[in-house]
Amino acid sequence: MAEGTVREGRSRPAFYALAPGGWRDYWTLLHPPYTAWHLSYVAIGAAAAPVFDGGRLGASVLAFFLGVGLCAHALDELRGRPLRTRIPARVLWGIAAVGLGGAVALGVLGAIEVSWWMLAFVAFGSFIVVAYNLELFGGGLHGDGWFALAWGAFPSLTGYFAQAGTLRLGAGLVAAACFGLSVAQRTLSTPVRTLRRRSAEVSGRIVYRDGSVEPLDQATLRAVPEAALRAIALALSLLAAGLVAGRLAA
Repeated sequence: MAEGTVREGRSRPAFYALAPGGWRDYWTLLHPPYTAWHLSYVAIGAAAAPVFDGGRLGASVLAFFLGVGLCAHALDELRGRPLRTRIPARVLWGIAAVGLGGAVALGVLGAIEVSWWMLAFVAFGSFIVVAYNLELFGGGLHGDGWFALAWGAFPSLTGYFAQAGTLRLGAGLVAAACFGLSVAQRTLSTPVRTLRRRSAEVSGRIVYRDGSVEPLDQATLRAVPEAALRAIALALSLLAAGLVAGRLAA
């Protein structure tokens, strides 16, 4: 083996993934840090609205948990088992159906309560969760831009609309920020995901000016972006919680 070449064992498919089998597969399937990340956008959008109702926020967060945390991730796992879970395909289809059905039901209730325009959000969300995760239309809707729109801007706009029944400039600015954060997420996570799920060997070294040499391996290349992803997921969750707490106390 050449100097600086490190053969990698089969690493976990994600930094939050547990050993496969049993209940651990369902934890891994939820993508906990990323689910919390994207649910935070719903709360941040809601907190930016001119009026605030905790019950509506709770329903909005639950709907996105069902749609993203359950349905989207179950459909994604059906496409080649990227998380290497042992959950039977029929169970994954069942999780996806229950998640999507529950999200749609909550969306319809929201339309009755808030505005019939909410049905447009329900329609887009139902379409994109299936088209994106099953890579329909030749995968044309599976790019980084669609990811940022569907899992960044859209949740925040929905959270805002569920509170106010309308969209204003502030909603667009918050949505743009969430879009940008989702682009950053993809920029950090894509190379890490490739390393964890596809690499068989990593080769390289860093030669410092003092003559010392540091070999490069998979863990070295993953360390910084994964630390950033963990920090951003936690920070966004705390930010969302703080904003909601402030609105509830007002």
